Amino acid sequence: MSEGDDASTRDDTQWNYRARHETETQRLDRNWEGLLQELRVVQTGVQLLTGFLLTLPFQQRFSDLTDFEVGVYLVTVALSVASTMLLVAPAGIHRMVFRQHALPVLVATSHRLAMCGIATFGAALVGVVLLIFSFVISPRVGLVAAVVAAVMFVGLTLLATILRWRNRTDDNRSQQSPASDS
Repeated sequence: MSEGDDASTRDDTQWNYRARHETETQRLDRNWEGLLQELRVVQTGVQLLTGFLLTLPFQQRFSDLTDFEVGVYLVTVALSVASTMLLVAPAGIHRMVFRQHALPVLVATSHRLAMCGIATFGAALVGVVLLIFSFVISPRVGLVAAVVAAVMFVGLTLLATILRWRNRTDDNRSQQSPASDS
Protein backbone atom coordinates (compact mmCIF):
# COMPACT_ATOMS: atom_id res chain seq x y z
CA MET A 1 0.00 0.00 0.00
CA SER A 2 1.47 3.37 -0.95
CA GLU A 3 1.36 6.35 1.35
CA GLY A 4 -1.34 7.96 -0.81
CA ASP A 5 -3.63 4.97 -0.19
CA ASP A 6 -3.63 5.48 3.56
CA ALA A 7 -7.00 6.78 4.87
CA SER A 8 -5.40 9.36 7.18
CA THR A 9 -3.32 10.69 4.28
CA ARG A 10 -6.47 11.02 2.15
CA ASP A 11 -8.20 12.86 5.00
CA ASP A 12 -5.17 15.13 5.39
CA THR A 13 -5.08 15.82 1.63
CA GLN A 14 -8.80 16.67 1.61
CA TRP A 15 -8.41 18.93 4.66
CA ASN A 16 -5.45 20.72 3.06
CA TYR A 17 -7.44 21.33 -0.09
CA ARG A 18 -10.48 22.64 1.83
CA ALA A 19 -8.58 24.71 4.39
CA ARG A 20 -5.56 25.87 2.40
CA HIS A 21 -6.73 25.47 -1.19
CA GLU A 22 -3.47 23.71 -1.92
CA THR A 23 -2.85 20.86 -4.29
CA GLU A 24 -1.03 17.69 -3.32
CA THR A 25 2.15 19.02 -4.93
CA GLN A 26 1.88 22.33 -3.08
CA ARG A 27 1.40 20.43 0.18
CA LEU A 28 4.46 18.28 -0.53
CA ASP A 29 6.51 21.39 -1.35
CA ARG A 30 5.39 23.01 1.91
CA ASN A 31 6.15 19.83 3.87
CA TRP A 32 9.61 19.58 2.28
CA GLU A 33 10.40 23.21 3.13
CA GLY A 34 9.21 22.72 6.72
CA LEU A 35 11.27 19.56 7.06
CA LEU A 36 14.37 21.35 5.76
CA GLN A 37 13.93 24.12 8.33
CA GLU A 38 13.61 21.56 11.12
CA LEU A 39 16.67 19.68 9.90
CA ARG A 40 18.72 22.90 9.88
CA VAL A 41 17.92 23.44 13.56
CA VAL A 42 18.56 19.85 14.64
CA GLN A 43 21.68 19.33 12.53
CA THR A 44 23.48 22.18 14.26
CA GLY A 45 22.94 20.59 17.67
CA VAL A 46 23.84 17.07 16.60
CA GLN A 47 26.95 18.21 14.74
CA LEU A 48 28.17 20.20 17.76
CA LEU A 49 27.52 17.23 20.05
CA THR A 50 29.29 14.82 17.72
CA GLY A 51 32.27 17.14 17.37
CA PHE A 52 32.49 17.53 21.15
CA LEU A 53 32.30 13.77 21.69
CA LEU A 54 34.96 13.04 19.09
CA THR A 55 37.44 15.27 20.92
CA LEU A 56 36.99 13.68 24.35
CA PRO A 57 39.45 10.77 23.97
CA PHE A 58 42.19 13.31 23.32
CA GLN A 59 41.61 15.06 26.63
CA GLN A 60 43.97 14.43 29.51
CA ARG A 61 41.34 13.13 31.97
CA PHE A 62 39.75 10.66 29.52
CA SER A 63 41.94 7.93 30.99
CA ASP A 64 40.19 8.52 34.36
CA LEU A 65 36.90 7.13 33.00
CA THR A 66 35.71 3.84 34.46
CA ASP A 67 34.92 0.91 32.16
CA PHE A 68 31.22 1.75 32.56
CA GLU A 69 31.83 5.37 31.54
CA VAL A 70 33.92 4.31 28.53
CA GLY A 71 31.05 2.05 27.49
CA VAL A 72 28.56 4.90 27.88
CA TYR A 73 30.90 7.14 25.89
CA LEU A 74 31.20 4.67 23.00
CA VAL A 75 27.44 4.07 22.83
CA THR A 76 26.84 7.83 22.96
CA VAL A 77 29.33 8.47 20.15
CA ALA A 78 27.66 5.76 18.05
CA LEU A 79 24.23 7.31 18.66
CA SER A 80 25.47 10.79 17.86
CA VAL A 81 27.17 9.69 14.64
CA ALA A 82 24.08 7.67 13.63
CA SER A 83 21.92 10.71 14.32
CA THR A 84 24.19 12.89 12.18
CA MET A 85 23.93 10.41 9.32
CA LEU A 86 20.15 10.11 9.60
CA LEU A 87 19.70 13.88 9.64
CA VAL A 88 22.06 14.50 6.72
CA ALA A 89 20.66 11.67 4.57
CA PRO A 90 17.63 13.65 3.28
CA ALA A 91 19.99 16.04 1.47
CA GLY A 92 21.69 13.10 -0.23
CA ILE A 93 18.38 11.53 -1.15
CA HIS A 94 17.23 14.84 -2.60
CA ARG A 95 20.31 14.90 -4.80
CA MET A 96 19.71 11.30 -5.91
CA VAL A 97 16.06 11.83 -6.89
CA PHE A 98 16.38 15.42 -8.13
CA ARG A 99 14.19 16.01 -11.19
CA GLN A 100 12.77 12.50 -11.06
CA HIS A 101 9.31 13.63 -9.89
CA ALA A 102 9.79 11.68 -6.66
CA LEU A 103 8.62 14.36 -4.22
CA PRO A 104 6.17 12.05 -2.38
CA VAL A 105 8.92 9.47 -1.78
CA LEU A 106 11.45 12.18 -0.87
CA VAL A 107 9.17 13.79 1.72
CA ALA A 108 7.98 10.49 3.23
CA THR A 109 11.47 8.98 3.43
CA SER A 110 13.05 12.17 4.75
CA HIS A 111 10.31 12.47 7.38
CA ARG A 112 11.07 8.95 8.63
CA LEU A 113 14.82 9.58 8.63
CA ALA A 114 14.32 12.84 10.54
CA MET A 115 12.18 11.09 13.16
CA CYS A 116 14.84 8.39 13.62
CA GLY A 117 17.58 11.05 13.66
CA ILE A 118 15.81 13.07 16.33
CA ALA A 119 15.22 9.93 18.43
CA THR A 120 18.89 8.90 18.24
CA PHE A 121 19.92 12.49 18.98
CA GLY A 122 17.74 12.39 22.10
CA ALA A 123 19.33 9.10 23.13
CA ALA A 124 22.78 10.61 22.57
CA LEU A 125 21.87 13.60 24.74
CA VAL A 126 20.74 11.23 27.49
CA GLY A 127 24.06 9.40 27.12
CA VAL A 128 26.01 12.64 27.48
CA VAL A 129 24.07 13.51 30.63
CA LEU A 130 24.77 10.03 32.03
CA LEU A 131 28.47 10.28 31.18
CA ILE A 132 29.01 13.75 32.60
CA PHE A 133 27.05 13.26 35.84
CA SER A 134 28.60 9.84 36.35
CA PHE A 135 32.12 11.20 35.91
CA VAL A 136 31.67 14.41 37.89
CA ILE A 137 29.50 13.13 40.77
CA SER A 138 28.77 9.38 40.76
CA PRO A 139 27.28 6.65 38.54
CA ARG A 140 24.10 6.62 40.65
CA VAL A 141 23.57 10.37 40.20
CA GLY A 142 24.41 9.91 36.52
CA LEU A 143 21.63 7.34 36.14
CA VAL A 144 19.12 9.61 37.89
CA ALA A 145 20.11 12.57 35.72
CA ALA A 146 19.88 10.41 32.59
CA VAL A 147 16.37 9.24 33.52
CA VAL A 148 15.31 12.85 34.10
CA ALA A 149 16.79 13.86 30.74
CA ALA A 150 15.05 10.95 28.98
CA VAL A 151 11.70 11.82 30.56
CA MET A 152 12.15 15.47 29.57
CA PHE A 153 13.05 14.57 25.98
CA VAL A 154 10.15 12.16 25.55
CA GLY A 155 7.76 14.52 27.32
CA LEU A 156 8.73 17.54 25.26
CA THR A 157 8.71 15.52 22.05
CA LEU A 158 5.23 14.17 22.76
CA LEU A 159 3.87 17.42 24.23
CA ALA A 160 2.15 18.53 21.02
CA THR A 161 0.55 15.11 20.58
CA ILE A 162 -0.67 15.10 24.18
CA LEU A 163 -2.07 18.63 23.87
CA ARG A 164 -3.74 17.79 20.57
CA TRP A 165 -5.33 14.68 22.08
CA ARG A 166 -6.46 16.71 25.07
CA ASN A 167 -7.98 19.41 22.84
CA ARG A 168 -9.80 16.78 20.79
CA THR A 169 -11.20 15.28 23.99
CA ASP A 170 -12.27 18.75 25.18
CA ASP A 171 -13.84 19.48 21.76
CA ASN A 172 -15.74 16.18 21.82
CA ARG A 173 -17.05 16.92 25.31
CA SER A 174 -18.21 20.41 24.33
CA GLN A 175 -19.93 19.05 21.21
CA GLN A 176 -21.78 16.47 23.31
CA SER A 177 -22.97 18.92 25.95
CA PRO A 178 -26.58 20.17 25.79
CA ALA A 179 -25.38 23.77 25.47
CA SER A 180 -23.79 23.00 22.11
CA ASP A 181 -27.19 22.01 20.65
CA SER A 182 -28.46 25.59 20.53
